[in-house]
Amino acid sequence: MNIRRSTERGAFQNSWLDTRHTFSFANYYDPKHMGVANLRVINDDRIAPAGGFPTHPHRDMEIVSYVVEGELAHRDSMGNTSVIRAGEVQRMSAGSGVKHSEYNPSNQTATRLLQIWLLPAHQGSEPGYAQKAFPHATRRGEITLLVSPDGVDGSISADTDARLYSALVDENQRLEYQIDDDRQVYLQVVSGKVEINNQSFDEGDGAQIPHATALTLFGTSPADVVIFDLPATKQ
Repeated sequence: MNIRRSTERGAFQNSWLDTRHTFSFANYYDPKHMGVANLRVINDDRIAPAGGFPTHPHRDMEIVSYVVEGELAHRDSMGNTSVIRAGEVQRMSAGSGVKHSEYNPSNQTATRLLQIWLLPAHQGSEPGYAQKAFPHATRRGEITLLVSPDGVDGSISADTDARLYSALVDENQRLEYQIDDDRQVYLQVVSGKVEINNQSFDEGDGAQIPHATALTLFGTSPADVVIFDLPATKQ
């Protein structure tokens, strides 16, 4: 288990954004932390009221937004306009090229989200968009599949060899996740405190687990853990 503590992440702050970078991103560069397999970015973004990212381009990337607190307003060159609320997940396939903007529509409440980038299985594809609510009340005490290559079990489909889960574990609850032989796991603690395979994790901590057959999660407080099921070899 290669543990990445919250305080070890890259950081950036301006008048409207306070963010932590698990992997190298923008002006933060660490050659030892360039991603895991096809997972390239986990940014823990806190956006101040009325702040946001102006219109900018992307291509050949599967971009997933997991909204933790508040709301995120989205507009893109495909014609999509939406508001993603806490407990909702958005997937934007940048494909051959797309422009978008994202901002906090509230003048009073901050927004927090995980912004996740995954390498696509195919380059130059037609851009696409999907959004879905995964209410906390329906997934409390469960490991819920949010994003997958084939959209099974009510998940959002994405053009990437990765499965993204959320484990909402209650205090003193134990959850198990099985790992296939040809897979590895990266996990990120969104909130709370949890023991994972007998290691203690706090909010913002993460870990790569390249050689294990299972995860055991035990909540030392109510916790939200995002689990990335990834190819075993680096792509």
